[in-house]
Amino acid sequence: MATVLKNNYSRSILGKVVAVRGSVVDIWFDKDLPSVNTLIYTGPDNTIAIEVLSQLDDHRIRGIALTPTQGLARGMKAETDGGELTVPVGKEIMGRMFDVFGNTIDHGEALPELPRKSVHQLPPPLSKRSTKSEIFETGIKAIDVMVPLQHGGNAGLFGGAGVGKTVLLTEMIHNMVGYHQGISMFCGIGERCREGHELYHDMKKADVLKDMVMMFGQMNEPPGARFRVGHAALTMAEYFRDDEHRDVLLLIDNVFRFIQAGMEVSGLMGQMPSRLGYQPTLGTELSKLEERIANTDTGAITSIQAVYVPADDLTDPAAVHTFSHLSASITLSRKRAGEGLFPAIDLLQSSSKMATPGVIGERHYHLLQHIKQTLAQYEELKDIIAMLGLEQLSVADRAIVNRARRLERFFTQPFFTTEQFSGLKGKGVKLEDALVGCERILNDEFKDLPESAFYMVGTIEEAIEKAKKEPKKEEKRPEGANTSATQKET
Repeated sequence: MATVLKNNYSRSILGKVVAVRGSVVDIWFDKDLPSVNTLIYTGPDNTIAIEVLSQLDDHRIRGIALTPTQGLARGMKAETDGGELTVPVGKEIMGRMFDVFGNTIDHGEALPELPRKSVHQLPPPLSKRSTKSEIFETGIKAIDVMVPLQHGGNAGLFGGAGVGKTVLLTEMIHNMVGYHQGISMFCGIGERCREGHELYHDMKKADVLKDMVMMFGQMNEPPGARFRVGHAALTMAEYFRDDEHRDVLLLIDNVFRFIQAGMEVSGLMGQMPSRLGYQPTLGTELSKLEERIANTDTGAITSIQAVYVPADDLTDPAAVHTFSHLSASITLSRKRAGEGLFPAIDLLQSSSKMATPGVIGERHYHLLQHIKQTLAQYEELKDIIAMLGLEQLSVADRAIVNRARRLERFFTQPFFTTEQFSGLKGKGVKLEDALVGCERILNDEFKDLPESAFYMVGTIEEAIEKAKKEPKKEEKRPEGANTSATQKET
């Protein structure tokens, strides 16, 4: 329930409700019309919070409710002290879970009196931004080798429903403690309460909650609350970056739900939709959120965002607008997930602006290009294999197929956060170990080892050990390998 916050204003401005249409409320003020983004309280016991979105004329404002409007009626008194939506900041918020108003929702002890900051902050100016490009190591082979993330950059996880976006996010939270002694800020926009509950208890069990702050705007909350929860989480993250001078890993699940909440708000406000029903202000609304995530001289906010892609269509306006703000985009493939190759990252469709020789070094860059070339050639050969069989390929092409299939399996990895489901112990792999493994596979050192030895292992040494334990058996042929030789025998 929203609580009225005392701001530094000497008096309250009073008005009255003149129209209620679902979450949209019109309020009349005789004088001192509140400005845009001002928070107004009305309803029984002032429990309904409304944020001003537009001024209709000299006396009327139109606002969107951040809480359910049940019990609100025309003629009710409305009150504001001119303040905006604020959230608490300080060391005491560590390990706690909040709603969009900054109220704790984890049934823990009450917070002490803390300073509060408005959720509407400007992005840091260019003069304060850092121009250094550093790699952010995650311990996940497929990401560190193929899609290196930027320290202080934005990375997006694109995928449809059920391909592993949230699993990948939670694994990164777990690895943040091991690789970077920083703070994790989790922002759930339009999350199901089950997901929030599970994440909270999983993080508590893994003993990483003390280095985390969690904020949720759940699916059942009004669109106004879901639309502002991202800004509220960023305000907390900015405190740790600017005041505590610490690095923050900001995880947003899910940016599409933020865009969707904006679409609902826009529709309720009576704006004409643009392409595919999205709001005409989609670009600017997303920019206001994304541009605040930056690497400054005092600290960095590194953001990893899950982006739901409707119907797996990467040309959807929600995905297209998000692409332009990212330094790395990781595309998750339903086909790979169906083959059991987890994390289901499409290595050819994913890209990173950090993948240049000046940032990741000559050795890593040339290895990355070699891997992509091998995987791309394998994709081209798949149709020939399906029609004619593997035996019809040249010796060189057959070697490419064997390397590519071993690489695909080497890029799978058991996660710490899925141990209870898979029964496999989680593995974190350092970048150097992952690079060495890829180099040795490309040099055909393991052409006699079965492909299954590379599946769900950490380092390449584990694959060698796994091969020794496995009984000798005939290697499984690539899909579609109905060879002509076999046909002749029959």
